[in-house]
Amino acid sequence: MKAKGLIIALDVTDREKALNIAEETSGYVQAIKVGYPLVLSSGLDIIEELMSYTETVIADFKVADIPNTSEIICRLARNAGAGYVIVHGFVGEDVLKACSEIVDIIVVAEMSHPGAEAFIQPVSEEIAVLACEYARGIVAPATRPERVAKLRGVVGKNLLIFSPGVKAQGAEIGDAMRAGADFEIVGREIYESERPGEKARKIAKILKKV
Repeated sequence: MKAKGLIIALDVTDREKALNIAEETSGYVQAIKVGYPLVLSSGLDIIEELMSYTETVIADFKVADIPNTSEIICRLARNAGAGYVIVHGFVGEDVLKACSEIVDIIVVAEMSHPGAEAFIQPVSEEIAVLACEYARGIVAPATRPERVAKLRGVVGKNLLIFSPGVKAQGAEIGDAMRAGADFEIVGREIYESERPGEKARKIAKILKKV
């Protein structure tokens, strides 16, 4: 992946809408992140279709199962064309090891919603340490830039940091990257816009100056 910039989260449930947005934003995003809303509504084949508009599709499946089942999920995503799969870190080392042997993984160290502060945040730094051994990157919350900075201190330059929660969840554009993130993930602010391509262009322009 190119160093630093914008990733779009395509959490829509309409295949044609997803493909149209991917085409409109293709010149401004470094990757497309897809999750269950789009994949469950459109099928795994949507990943290959999106590859027409981006070099990298990230499968945000937040894998959180036993090693054998997690391997199966990661293999299906990889075979569909995903360059990375997002895996939960709290499930432990055996799962991260199993998944990393199938596909490049991004480990959720800490999520962006308020509830994450209760159970995930207390162990997020331990998760980040574990991720250094098995992952290409971690997820850290744009909604809490101080946590991005803290987790950057934990992983150093070893891992990429992907930060969701921009705009719709309250984080301002550029805050996470200024705190140490490599990528800011933006969903609703772009895909709910009447002109998603123009919205992505403006966000990418701001991030380029960070």
